[in-house]
Amino acid sequence: METPFQQNIYLYSCSGTQTGNDPFVYEHALGLITSGSMEVYTDNGLVSYPAGTLSLVKRHQLLKVIKQPDGQKPFASINIFLDQETLKKYSLEHNIHANGIYVGEPNVLLDNDEFLKGFFNSLMPYFAQPEKLTPTLAHLKTNEAIELLLRKPALKNFLFDFSEPHKIDLEAYMNRHFSYNIPLEKFATLTGRSLSTFKRDFAKIYSTTPEKWLQKKRLEQAHFLITQQNKRPTDVYLEVGFENLSHFSTAFKKEFGVNASLV
Repeated sequence: METPFQQNIYLYSCSGTQTGNDPFVYEHALGLITSGSMEVYTDNGLVSYPAGTLSLVKRHQLLKVIKQPDGQKPFASINIFLDQETLKKYSLEHNIHANGIYVGEPNVLLDNDEFLKGFFNSLMPYFAQPEKLTPTLAHLKTNEAIELLLRKPALKNFLFDFSEPHKIDLEAYMNRHFSYNIPLEKFATLTGRSLSTFKRDFAKIYSTTPEKWLQKKRLEQAHFLITQQNKRPTDVYLEVGFENLSHFSTAFKKEFGVNASLV
């Protein structure tokens, strides 16, 4: 359950294992895992982040995560969303501007920052008494978070680079991110294209539609995971980008002529 307290400040909590439904990161997010752990899919496999992990996540990227409770303790995190409107206003008020495009890591770990840990500790009492966190205080707390992040010079471009994604190698991007279940409009945005240009460029590369290519690619990946890594259909359908098991099972049988559970 995600609970907004005021404006940009959220508390997230879930008692069971949960895979994120929407992997598209819309805004920068500064977060602290207060209990449980989070596993993140990366090019090198699953990376686990335990309670106490403090990180800054960049907007306009795909991030597939699994949130895990810890025994009797649910997964819980505090998140500060640093949206573009807030950051543009801060930039104007304080005359702080990016001096280039941010080229660092899209997910920055900040675990050893005692000032930011102190900042999150100052938010904890408001979750017991949320009515005490007024809009004015929430605004001040959001600006405090920005100010604390700016102690790290490299993060200025992270926060204040307001440019949209530039046109990138479509084939390389799709081969890396086909398993993310997002609308075609998001794939277009992430590769720096309008939807019509995305479809046109896609057809030039693959000689088919994005919808047909994505389904075939996801089914091939599922077949590999089931036959070569002995995973169960119930474990892979979300991992490869299907919304539900029924749709996956029907598509798998149509593609390979056999039930996924029997291969």
